[in-house]
Amino acid sequence: MEVPPEMLDTLAGWFAQTLSPDAAARRAAEQNLAAAAATPGFALALLGLASSPRHDLQARLAASVHFKNLLRRRWPKPADDADDGDRLPPNDCVIIKTHILQLLLTVPPLIQSQLSEALAAAAASDFPARWESLLPSIVSSLGNALSAGDVPATNSLLAAAVSLFSRFRNVFDSNTLRIDLKYCLDTFAAPLLEVFLSTSRRLQASAAAASPLELRPVFECLRLCCEIFYSLNSVDLPEFFEDHMREWMTEFRAFLTTSYPPPVEADGAPDALRAAVCDNLQLYMEKYEEEFRAYLKEFVEAVWGLLMAPTVSPSRGQLAVTAIRFLTTVAESVHHALFGTPDAMKQICDSVVVPNLRLRDEDEELFEGNWVEYVRRDAEGSDTDTLRRAACRLLRGLAANYREQVAVLVSAQVQQMLAAYAADRANNWKEKDAAIYLVIALMQKPGATGGGTPVVDMESFFASVIVPELQAPDWESEPMLKATVLRFLKEFKDQIPKATALALLPSVTRFLTHESNVVHSYAAIFIENLLITKDVVQVPGVNVVTRASRYVAADINSSAQQIIQSLSKALGYPDSYENPYLMKCLMRVLGIATIAGQVVHEITARLVGILMEVCNNPKNPDFNHYLFEALAAVIGKAGEQDPALVPLFEASLFPVLQRILVEDISEFWPYSFQIFAQLVNLSPPPLSQNYMQLFGVLLSNATWDRPPCVPALVRLLRAFLRKIPNELNQEGRLPNILVIFRSLVSRSSTEDSAFYMLNTLVENVGLDIINPHISEIWSALFTRLQTRQAVKFVNSLVVVMSLVSVKYGPGVLVSSVDTIQPNLFTTILQRFWIPNLKLIKGSLEIKLTAVASTKLLCESAVLLDAAAAQTWGKLLDSTVTLLSRTEQDGVQQEQNDGADAVDSQRTSGYSVSFVRLQYAGKSEDDLLKDINDPKQFLVTSLASLSAQSPGRFGPIIEQHVDPANKSALLQLCAAYNANIV
Repeated sequence: MEVPPEMLDTLAGWFAQTLSPDAAARRAAEQNLAAAAATPGFALALLGLASSPRHDLQARLAASVHFKNLLRRRWPKPADDADDGDRLPPNDCVIIKTHILQLLLTVPPLIQSQLSEALAAAAASDFPARWESLLPSIVSSLGNALSAGDVPATNSLLAAAVSLFSRFRNVFDSNTLRIDLKYCLDTFAAPLLEVFLSTSRRLQASAAAASPLELRPVFECLRLCCEIFYSLNSVDLPEFFEDHMREWMTEFRAFLTTSYPPPVEADGAPDALRAAVCDNLQLYMEKYEEEFRAYLKEFVEAVWGLLMAPTVSPSRGQLAVTAIRFLTTVAESVHHALFGTPDAMKQICDSVVVPNLRLRDEDEELFEGNWVEYVRRDAEGSDTDTLRRAACRLLRGLAANYREQVAVLVSAQVQQMLAAYAADRANNWKEKDAAIYLVIALMQKPGATGGGTPVVDMESFFASVIVPELQAPDWESEPMLKATVLRFLKEFKDQIPKATALALLPSVTRFLTHESNVVHSYAAIFIENLLITKDVVQVPGVNVVTRASRYVAADINSSAQQIIQSLSKALGYPDSYENPYLMKCLMRVLGIATIAGQVVHEITARLVGILMEVCNNPKNPDFNHYLFEALAAVIGKAGEQDPALVPLFEASLFPVLQRILVEDISEFWPYSFQIFAQLVNLSPPPLSQNYMQLFGVLLSNATWDRPPCVPALVRLLRAFLRKIPNELNQEGRLPNILVIFRSLVSRSSTEDSAFYMLNTLVENVGLDIINPHISEIWSALFTRLQTRQAVKFVNSLVVVMSLVSVKYGPGVLVSSVDTIQPNLFTTILQRFWIPNLKLIKGSLEIKLTAVASTKLLCESAVLLDAAAAQTWGKLLDSTVTLLSRTEQDGVQQEQNDGADAVDSQRTSGYSVSFVRLQYAGKSEDDLLKDINDPKQFLVTSLASLSAQSPGRFGPIIEQHVDPANKSALLQLCAAYNANIV
């Protein structure tokens, strides 16, 4: 694989510039890389740079990461319907598959891990069917490395296998998956056992004399074998592993029970291996308990002994987590009696649970030095388990079968900890922290497994332990304790009475300005979670319950200004200027509270200033999303209440939004178009020249070349269509819109956007404007229908045809469709409209299509023709089915409070994608406001029709309407006092 040296040098230079503090240089390098990505051979150049020993390690690492991400995005998929130009060229793929395994053996470990993931990305599509040589090559190379005693090479190959086989974890079972797994087992299970046993013998022979540095690769080799063991056993217990279980389990037990020399233990490698072993034990306990039962008691004793043994290993924390997780699985199983004696239970609580609940030095260091990771682990329940969380889970597992015994033990422990704190508040605050954590652990989720164990009287505990910390004059002391108190509030927010929560809100608001990043983040998390609390309420007059927000604007208006100002201040603290928890809380307050006057001016200026700053280097997608949501919230709430504020928003936002477009800050384009749409919706016509210039840009085909921006662009276009429908026949605007429509409807990925655009056009434009183009619209839709007959597409087609019928009349609908081809409307009606009508979802859509169908039944000459009696009856049958559904998806929707804006863009990197701004949304227009009940409209219309031709429609209904629907129709007639004669 030859890549010209000058190309590698150029690439290395670009990657170096992407790390430049100069935003212009950084963006130029990113644009160069983006442009080069479209050229054949780019992936090969990246792989060449990653494996080039003459280049800087940082550039090589960046190239390997870019290579991995490129393969994830653009490696051809089986039955791929993406544009060919978006996939890697076949020749490049062949060359990559030929060389990547050998290159992986020669690169440094950091780059090796990236190439292993890249290999897995390619293998996800091609292995094994289109990459038959891969696994035999790995097995052959493993044999050579094992014979040569080359442990580093063995580890490189095993790391590749780890990435390759990880696909079998957490995946839906299927025949195809099992076929692939069988191939992997037949090829790799025996060599894996050989490597595992050989390396284990090597460890036993050299453990006493070798140095930690020499043994580290050996332990790593065994750890990788354990990871592969987990993957290959994840779907089902393979016959090979069942036959050789004794060999695996013997070695597993040896790793858990063998004590290595202190320097080796202190290195951490033995505990990393033991943690992988515990993961495998838990897997077998969860999935293959019957086969594993014979080994269970000895492994429980071995794991328990590990937890009791003192050590200085840096990996002991992770080992303890996995070991406790295994014991928890046993405690929750039918084998819980292993822990059922009073002595065993007390030993677990005293020696395993409580010590691991107490704060450690590492926790304090993390709290002070890496607050983001502390919050992620402690409050968010991250994938990385913590000792505290694992200990709590073990306690709940025990409580599932021994509720009363655990309650007595824990209650005594809580009282003991609180007494120790009372005796020496200054030095024993960690005891109170652990006591609160214990209460959270056992009482946070009543009804869950092991949850709801009554260890304290909650009202008394809340009043005597929690409230004093919130109201204490020295509220800035013991920040870790204050953080735990705030977490307690968040966990029990549903149980805190509304009046109590509102009374405590000013005290909690103080903590928003606490100098600790964790404390003011936890305060923000609590307030944000409190404001989205919902209560189940009965809908008056009907047997329906819904969920309503517990806190509304009137509840928080008095506190809103102080909360907003405190959050604004905290966003200026070191390391919190892009704190997503603060911005999310600000978003929520602005979306609920009613603010006006100077507060609106100040917070708008503050948010725009922050946006200007993050434009320099958009690196925190969560924060940036909540920032745009906050802007949308203040614009929406304040702008609707006081239209005079709209010019203020325009003056503040236009410069920064223009900067985003001009400087091509692509990450923010979808957000910017949504904010523009919101401003257009709020602006009274006629629109200003600035907006009309934007409209001109919007109608340019080049603007629509970025797929992630399409939904946002459609939002903006729909806003313009609502505001200036009568100006579309000027300057060729409507033809331009229809060009965009045809492009969008031709692709399944954007057809939704095409229908949203078309629906809005029909809703707002008069027949005189759209009529010259309506044949063009039907031609585009029916041409697409020939190859796209998915339910989603057909439903959307029925909705837009219903809109045309309701807006312009059934006659216009029928005649315009038949202009394309005689009797085409009847064909569409019979093949698509009638069968799909009962599948329509959404309250407005159901109402619209039901009314449109009723109008066709009662007003369309085509359907009222005697020859169309069967079609008329079937359309009525389908309409009654639609209106008789008891479970209508989306019919009852809670008022949008932006709750689904939460956690909407959690990504490991920054990719340009459309993320809907909930607070920038506009409620859909109801074209049929004057028709409250489509059921009543149906039966009264039918009654009027039948009165004109008595006796005509009864026989049709009798012959062509399903009996159940005839009964439903009679009930509707009785309910609305209508008769079909």
